[in-house]
Amino acid sequence: MFSPWRLAAGLTLWALGTAGWAQTNPAQVVRIGAAHFPPYTVRPEQGADTGLLPQLIEALNATQGDYRFVLVPTSIPRRFRDLEQGRIDMAIFENPDWGWQEIPHTTVDMGLEDAEVFVAQRQPGRGQDYFADLQGKRLAVFSGYHYAFANFNPDPRFMAEQFNATLTYSHDSNLLMVARGRADIALVTRSYLSDFLVRNADMAGQYLVSERVDQVYHHYALLRPNAPISGEAFAELLKRLRDGGQLLKIFEPYRIDVMPAH
Repeated sequence: MFSPWRLAAGLTLWALGTAGWAQTNPAQVVRIGAAHFPPYTVRPEQGADTGLLPQLIEALNATQGDYRFVLVPTSIPRRFRDLEQGRIDMAIFENPDWGWQEIPHTTVDMGLEDAEVFVAQRQPGRGQDYFADLQGKRLAVFSGYHYAFANFNPDPRFMAEQFNATLTYSHDSNLLMVARGRADIALVTRSYLSDFLVRNADMAGQYLVSERVDQVYHHYALLRPNAPISGEAFAELLKRLRDGGQLLKIFEPYRIDVMPAH
């Protein structure tokens, strides 16, 4: 015979059991390395990191409760060592040409594409042919980055000696050097240039942007062996964000292509 009292008691026991399971099975913490790579991660002198990575982490945490993604500060030169040593569980927005193929890892295709473009000062008579040959031109580049034109060799001395390059830690500085005639060409990610021109709309007419692309960034996430989340599980979370439109909302304003699911 149906008994409401028995049903209520059963529901109470189920609720207590669920609460106990939640307490003994908390969300797995997944530590993602946050290296200064604007606009993906912007490391201010003070305060929390900003940029696209914190937005992605917020979306990942909001869509599920099994994992809690957190940012761990690292740097461009140190990030792979941190991954190998287990200080971080994941390096993100990585490209196959950036020197990580020999590191033990699981790769997850993020389905995101950006590009590196050349930017010069706009002058009468100057056209796209200006970007065809870099010899004899003063370059402004981001220190530590791997550029295709330099055969992906990021060594500062090599860059300075072979390409007359000034290395900085600021895309803004590099673009301003071009505008002020202190450099002939700056290399900037398409996503960052898009953001820069929104913030500095009055300067847009000063720049000539190359149709030539130095490299296309097809972004991957690298997971260390025995990470708290598997590659399959992380790929499924990204698919959930893609299908729900969150990836497009985060990345499209920066002209980062969100590729359709395979």
